[in-house]
Amino acid sequence: MLRARLLARCWAVLAPDGVPPGRAAGRSAAGTAAAGGPPDDLRALVDEHGTAIYRYALSIVRDPATAEDIAQEALTKAWLALPSFRGESSLRSWLLRITHHAAMSMLRVRRAEAIDPDDIEGSSGADHVEGAVENRLALAQFQRALADLDELSRQIVVLREVEDLPYETIAAMLRVPLPTVKTRLLRARRQLTTALEGWR
Repeated sequence: MLRARLLARCWAVLAPDGVPPGRAAGRSAAGTAAAGGPPDDLRALVDEHGTAIYRYALSIVRDPATAEDIAQEALTKAWLALPSFRGESSLRSWLLRITHHAAMSMLRVRRAEAIDPDDIEGSSGADHVEGAVENRLALAQFQRALADLDELSRQIVVLREVEDLPYETIAAMLRVPLPTVKTRLLRARRQLTTALEGWR
């Protein structure tokens, strides 16, 4: 569902009138789906990386709607710049770097509108079932513990533990020394473990 929304949002920005947009030199309409729909390469980009981009944006801004805006912006920019991708890093690292820059730009603009992490609701479910209630409480506790981390540590945790990126890639993306990444990750893991002691 998220990927379908992201694809529709990207395509609405790229082709508001349903006509495929012009793109950097060297790209043809060969990747365009029938009936003026999104091109196959845009579909593939969103299908393969859309969820990871959204999760990373969410870890930075902590607001689902804003994270979706950032994911759409990052995917749109990445698709338009795809012909210039030099392959000096993995495609995922490149996409997450674009996401990082988009999120930081949006944070600068929306700093005054930031949402308190305590206002974020857990996932909906069967509230009448004891297990579902416990899961929601554990999720809320994890969200609070993650929100208690400083911004850099939270980004490192998400990039390493959720996106499974190598330490070197994280250091390059965030422009911090490799030892800082390792130290921050170790401290963050300890802090999260302590905060979640009762949920084991």
